[in-house]
Amino acid sequence: MLNRMEMLRIFLVAVDAPTFREAATRLGTSPQKVTRAIKELERTFAEPLFHRSTRQAHVTAYGAEVARQARDTLDQFDRLFAAHTKNPAADVVGRVGITAPHSIGKLYLAGFLQPLMQQHPGLRIELSLDDQLTDAVASRIDIGIRIGTVRDRRYVARAVAHVPLKIVAAPALIAAVGMPATLEDLKALPLSTLIDRNNGRPWPWFLSEGQSYLPPSPAFSCDDPETELEFVLAGVTFAQMPHYLAEAHLRDGRLVEVLPTVAPPPMDLSVYRTQSGPVPSRVRLVYDHLIHCLSDPQTFP
Repeated sequence: MLNRMEMLRIFLVAVDAPTFREAATRLGTSPQKVTRAIKELERTFAEPLFHRSTRQAHVTAYGAEVARQARDTLDQFDRLFAAHTKNPAADVVGRVGITAPHSIGKLYLAGFLQPLMQQHPGLRIELSLDDQLTDAVASRIDIGIRIGTVRDRRYVARAVAHVPLKIVAAPALIAAVGMPATLEDLKALPLSTLIDRNNGRPWPWFLSEGQSYLPPSPAFSCDDPETELEFVLAGVTFAQMPHYLAEAHLRDGRLVEVLPTVAPPPMDLSVYRTQSGPVPSRVRLVYDHLIHCLSDPQTFP
């Protein structure tokens, strides 16, 4: 007979897998065990957790809410034992591969991971900077950070923060060319674009109501967000950039937000990990730590 904690862990894997058979494969158990756990939970809650067909199982709205609460509950349970283990550093030894966007990796991860690595000297971090969703298996990635929703069912993903995109410029540039009142006004001014390192093409500016705009003749373009920021701070161009990159400069007046009414809805910042097999304690520790740091507005604006 499965205990309730084990049933919840099976249920969460089933939520993220396309079928119960796939969930069983990820757990290294039998499909019958997964089915029994789900049925027992449904009997306990007196509510269906999945819509089932011959080929697929889709979580119900009620099941999705149970999954959200179950993740929070199990995270607290794991943290309780990690905090009160007599020698928690003993099991945290070995490599953890992390991928993150360039700007987040450069600006934040050293500060986030430094205390963890001091506490656990046997922990080895390998960081790969990439703005796209990385093939975790091919790249030996244990944990990924990505701006945008992670829909790949091979990963367990958690949205931990919202990332607003803002159009910004230096006060000196605005004084020289004027404050644009409309999007058409802005298009006539010097703009910059960020180049996608993977394909060499420029990223469009994302706007409200699902619109986008690609400057046809940008005054400046590059493939590094921090370099683009330096040019914006120097008063060369207007640019669209994530809030976490511009926030400190907006606060001290070195940048000014332009046309906030055309800004798109904020994007999710997600942390994900692979689903294959049991999660080593070192990966779980780093995963939970990054979720904590990135969801805290005091450490990640």
